[in-house]
Amino acid sequence: MNIIHPDWPAPSRVKAAMTTRTGGVSRGQYSSLNLGGHVGDDPVDVRQNRALLQSALKLPGEPLWLQQVHGCDVVDREQASAGCEADAICATTPGQVCAVLTADCLPLLFCDRLGTRVCAVHAGWRGLAGGVIEAALRRFDCPGDEVLAWLGPAIGPEKFEVGEEVRKRFVDQNPEAEVAFRPASSDHWLADIYLLARQRLAQCSVGFVGGGQYCTVSDPKRFFSYRRDGMTGRLASLIWIDPD
Repeated sequence: MNIIHPDWPAPSRVKAAMTTRTGGVSRGQYSSLNLGGHVGDDPVDVRQNRALLQSALKLPGEPLWLQQVHGCDVVDREQASAGCEADAICATTPGQVCAVLTADCLPLLFCDRLGTRVCAVHAGWRGLAGGVIEAALRRFDCPGDEVLAWLGPAIGPEKFEVGEEVRKRFVDQNPEAEVAFRPASSDHWLADIYLLARQRLAQCSVGFVGGGQYCTVSDPKRFFSYRRDGMTGRLASLIWIDPD
């Protein structure tokens, strides 16, 4: 199983990882480590993949899998139930695993410098424009410069073509967002979702931002991509506080 571990100065008690598409049992377009139970894959294979993930990462418990809706709701891992509608999940209790699923959208992992709170966020362009990053950061009881952020693999700036309405929404909110868009064709733009996220993190004074160097669309051997393949699997980004 090929796992990506964030390169960030998180405290040792904070554990974080993101999966790639290899190391599971799913077949066909879901090959092989699909962790999404909502994409048409065999449910038996998905359950086995999740069990393999839990074993490989030595997770202290099963992740709580959200029903992600491209919104801005944030839930607490300790109180939420499996399948609840949300696009970010936080925890302060050691051993509670937070997770989000993606296949081009941007996954973000957050923790504070003391390792007392962690959060996983799913940010497509709608969630990003709607304020899901800001909503997640409001759960941190500390100044922004005490928060660490990591941007996981997402669609890269050479592949994320969007319409004028997307560009306008971001630029209307923040004129500085203009630099995150390059002309692609008539009324279409190439958007840099990593830069858009970094701008918002900077506005929130987040102390460290890492990651953001991958492109899911351009790397079919390692990553699922909805934009590239349509029917496909999902990658997981996970974070938790070590109970030991």
